[in-house]
Amino acid sequence: MNNAEMKNGPHFEMWVIGIAAGLVAAAVMYVVGQYGFMAAAFVGALVALVVAAVFGMPQAKAPVLPPSAEDEAEAAAEAAAMMPASAKAAPAAVAAAAFVSAPVEAAAPVKAPRAAKPAAAKPAKAPAAAKTPAAAKPAKAPKPKKEAGPLRLTAPRKGKADDLKEIEGIGPAMEKLVNGMGFYHFDQIAGWSDADVALVESEMKTFKGRILRDKWVAQAKIIVAEGLDAFRERAKTNNY
Repeated sequence: MNNAEMKNGPHFEMWVIGIAAGLVAAAVMYVVGQYGFMAAAFVGALVALVVAAVFGMPQAKAPVLPPSAEDEAEAAAEAAAMMPASAKAAPAAVAAAAFVSAPVEAAAPVKAPRAAKPAAAKPAKAPAAAKTPAAAKPAKAPKPKKEAGPLRLTAPRKGKADDLKEIEGIGPAMEKLVNGMGFYHFDQIAGWSDADVALVESEMKTFKGRILRDKWVAQAKIIVAEGLDAFRERAKTNNY
């Protein structure tokens, strides 16, 4: 009975081959497939059992050959395909948990560069208004030049002439002559210069030299400055 069970069950060599296949499959899943240790060990155990069961069963006249590398790879692929979805998702969940648990350094906030302030546009200066030329002032009428010579009047002031006969050397005829030349008042004669005296005497035809000889200008100045009464007192002694 025991001999029959040993013949029908997997041989010890098949277990060695199965374990070897399982280790290879686990290593491939862990290193190449990047599965977790537990998932890779589970797949390796399945591969070991399958390989040991398959190669350990009695076969008709077929020599028992060790599994080739291709067979082991196919067995590993079949084992991976047969693995439940929860086992496949385990490595991904572990990797996600590791990624989430890893501390993430907060990136320093990058300060945005300040926008350059636009330069305030200077208001354009208004063109200076053209200066309006000042209105030309009307030319002043030239003052009539004072005629050379003594002051002459066309008529006595206020219609009343002075009594020029108060002056020694002027009689009624001389007074008329002097009035006809434009002289009616004492202050006119008092203002004569030497040139005026010469001019007036040149106009007198018959009485030349009388003005200087009788001192008309000096007498007229006393009358204007001191009055007729004072002049008359001084005339008594010819004090002029």
